[in-house]
Amino acid sequence: MLLVESLLLKALAIPLLAWIAWIDFTTQKISNRNVLLLLCLGAGSLLLLSLQSGSWFDMGLSALAGLVLFVALLPFWALRKIGAGDVKLMAVVPFLIGGRDLAVFSVLLLVLALATAVIVKRPFMLPAGAFRLIVQHLDRKGVVPFGVPISIAAICTIAFLIYKSLVLASSSGILDQLN
Repeated sequence: MLLVESLLLKALAIPLLAWIAWIDFTTQKISNRNVLLLLCLGAGSLLLLSLQSGSWFDMGLSALAGLVLFVALLPFWALRKIGAGDVKLMAVVPFLIGGRDLAVFSVLLLVLALATAVIVKRPFMLPAGAFRLIVQHLDRKGVVPFGVPISIAAICTIAFLIYKSLVLASSSGILDQLN
C-alpha cells in the first residue's frame, strides 16, 4: 500500500512541475514555496518507498545527489550564468526522481537543455505567434529559462517511473491484491 501512496505523491508533483515551467518561462522566476512543496512531495515519496523496502540507500543517495548539485551549481549562480531558482530546483529533483533513476533524468535534461538553448538563440525557427515573440524577448534579454527543461525532464522521468512501477506491480500481482 505504501507504493500506491508514493506513486500518488510523485503524480502530484507533475502539475506543480508544469506550473513551475510555465511561470519560469513567462517571468523567469521560480518561487521558494513551489520548490519547498516539491521537496516535501519528493522526500515523502522516498520515505514511503524506504519504509516499504526497509532500505534507506535511495534516500541517502538522493540527499547526496541534491547536495552535490546544489554545491556544483552555486558558482554558476554567483557568476550569473544560472538563476537561484534553477539551482534550488535542480537540488530538489533527486528527491522527486530517486537516486537510482537520475541517469534517465540527466539524459533527458541534456537533450531538452540543448533544445531550449537552440530555440532561444534561434527564435526564427519557431512559427509566428505569441510564443515566438516571448522567445525573441528572452533572446534580447539574454536569459534562458532553464527551469523549463528541468521541469519537463522531471515530468517525463516521473511519468516513466510511475509507468515502470505500475507494470512491475501488475506483473507481480500486487495490483490484483489491491482490487
